[in-house]
Amino acid sequence: MDGNRGHGLAMYLGRHRSSCMDHISQKKSYSEWRHTQEYVGNTISPGLQKQKQMQTRNTRNQSSASEFILLGLPIQPEDQDMYSALFLVMYLTTVLGNLLIILLIRLDSHLHTPMYFFLSHLAFTDISFSSVTAPKMLMNMLTHSQSISYAECISQVYFFLFFADLDSFLLTSMAYDRYVAICHPLHYTSIMSQSFCFLLVIASWLLSFAGALVHTILLARLSFFRGNTLHHFFCDLSALIKLSSSDTSINELVILIVGSLVITLPFICILVSYGCIGDTILRTPSIKGICKALSTCGSHLSVVSLYYGAIIGLYFVPSSNNTNDKDVIVAVMYTMVTPMLNPFIYSLRNRDMKGVLRTMLARATFSM
Repeated sequence: MDGNRGHGLAMYLGRHRSSCMDHISQKKSYSEWRHTQEYVGNTISPGLQKQKQMQTRNTRNQSSASEFILLGLPIQPEDQDMYSALFLVMYLTTVLGNLLIILLIRLDSHLHTPMYFFLSHLAFTDISFSSVTAPKMLMNMLTHSQSISYAECISQVYFFLFFADLDSFLLTSMAYDRYVAICHPLHYTSIMSQSFCFLLVIASWLLSFAGALVHTILLARLSFFRGNTLHHFFCDLSALIKLSSSDTSINELVILIVGSLVITLPFICILVSYGCIGDTILRTPSIKGICKALSTCGSHLSVVSLYYGAIIGLYFVPSSNNTNDKDVIVAVMYTMVTPMLNPFIYSLRNRDMKGVLRTMLARATFSM
């Protein structure tokens, strides 16, 4: 019995020893296999790993454009300082001149009429319209920097479209005011009431807000794989759409529809209003009536010609020159030149404004 028990114990120990040796052998083989794989991975695949890292980095950079490069105005580098000084004077003239119009209208009760109510809103819109693009352009010219962040670019597009649309609607409201004043003078007070004028301005703001918001939302969904360089001095919607690598058919369709509503339709309304005004004047031709109509409508017609003339020159007149340079030059016309000229047009061609300005200057001189 003792011999059998000893023999069984020996067999158990031998079997256990064999199992342990097999386990150690398997563990050793696995360890050697892992070591071999790591060695192969470290010696053969660095090029593949580097290529994969570069692809990941490029995909990340392409899918998230953090900034855009604005090439600015088509001027020589040595002329940057001269032009920056010129545009700074133009911008300050725009701000101060339109602020003067707002101040004169607010201080003088004789100017509390529908026409000057719309004019004060137009002056505020011109200040804001220029302020969307001019400060950034001037800062880039003075610091010799060309970058603009993605968020700042999208915001600039929104406010540019908003104040451009608002300008168009306000000019249309002023044309309707002149139409009622000349064609229906007996009903002018009842038609152009204070509540109706407020309604026109509020509708102009709401329509401008909606139009700009639609464009901005559709723009924000686009990707920019082709690059981030804009041949412009601000973030122009059409330039960004050309730069995008996404499908822009919806954006272009919305531009056509909304552009017809906020630019073409108001322009047609202005033409119809002045057509009716001209027809009314021709029915009773007299030197006095013509002079009165010109003094009443001349300033507004000048501003309309500058504003819509620049837009027609940009979008409807073909050019054999460099398209990008033409777009930039025309954009300077309606973003800086037109808002700067508006105060001079309304102050020099308008007898009421000139009279109030003389009175204010006389009071200031007398008080000194």
